Amino acid sequence: MRIISLDSVTGKERLAKDLIGKSESVLITAGSVIKKEYVERLKELDIQYIYVEDDIGEGIDLSDSLELQIKEQCQQTVREILQKYAYQNSADLEKIKLVAEEIIQEIMLEPEVIYNLACVREKSESTYSHSLNVCALSVIIAYKLRMKREKIKDIAIGCLLHDIGFIYVPFDWQDLKLDTCSEKEAKEIKMHTIHGYASVEKLKWLSKTSKEIILNHHERLDGSGYPFRLEGSKIRIGSKIAGVCDEFDSRVYGNLTKKIKVHEAIDYIVSQAGVLFDFNIVKAFIDSVAAYPTGSIVLTNEGEMAIVLRQNPKCPTRPVIRILKDSNGNTPEVWIERDLTKELTLFIVDTIAN
Repeated sequence: MRIISLDSVTGKERLAKDLIGKSESVLITAGSVIKKEYVERLKELDIQYIYVEDDIGEGIDLSDSLELQIKEQCQQTVREILQKYAYQNSADLEKIKLVAEEIIQEIMLEPEVIYNLACVREKSESTYSHSLNVCALSVIIAYKLRMKREKIKDIAIGCLLHDIGFIYVPFDWQDLKLDTCSEKEAKEIKMHTIHGYASVEKLKWLSKTSKEIILNHHERLDGSGYPFRLEGSKIRIGSKIAGVCDEFDSRVYGNLTKKIKVHEAIDYIVSQAGVLFDFNIVKAFIDSVAAYPTGSIVLTNEGEMAIVLRQNPKCPTRPVIRILKDSNGNTPEVWIERDLTKELTLFIVDTIAN
């Protein structure tokens, strides 16, 4: 099974999972062939990606994608909690603690897990999926930094709520990019940290760490961040962790910035270690994220095209791949599986959009 964009549909793929619409009704059942004439109608329903079974995806197991697991378990709950809060119902906001605990428990089941992004997100779910991703990755990093359980929980809660201030942005910002929008729009967007903090400042159940993450997750070591241009040690570790994870997920999914590939986003974070981001946090981060997610179509330095079959948890940049086409463009007659941790002269040079 693999995930593909609707733009990649050839008309031969079979749906691997029921396709669910906004009203939670089944649009197309698993096993159905996705005909090309379905594509435009599905796009009109705000669907951009589907799970399919085809020859290319044979042997792919997406069950190790922590992003997908947490999304299925927690996204609807987070959506309901934040939507109620947006409509002036703050009574249920404390339930976010239960979501944080569930995410922590999921990660504790496999402490050495690496975060394997699915790299797909519908616009309608972007705010909630982003918060879940930032939370889960922050928890993994905090564990690797050997932080105490209670502190990790505070960080998790803060990350789930880090963008709550966007409720108060008075226009639809989701299609905007900070480097191309107007000065007025950029100012309003950056105010989400202030608005978010102000809205939760008096909540006694919410820890100081969680509140600081909402306020300071865009602060950077060199003082170039916002809202206060804090520098170095003036930014607490929870906010530093959240800042790395927020930046990474935003770049992968094009949230207020240009969308780039996972390995490019990792390269960017690494390039800013000691400048924008804390060295130790960046080190834990690169040990925590799969550079080439399972199901990705990749190119090797030997000119082969392959698909990522599974991850090597102790080496996030060197997964196990299956060759789809050799260097001459021919499809192998037999399955060729190559483990990049065992073939040290073989490496991935790029990814191709599915």
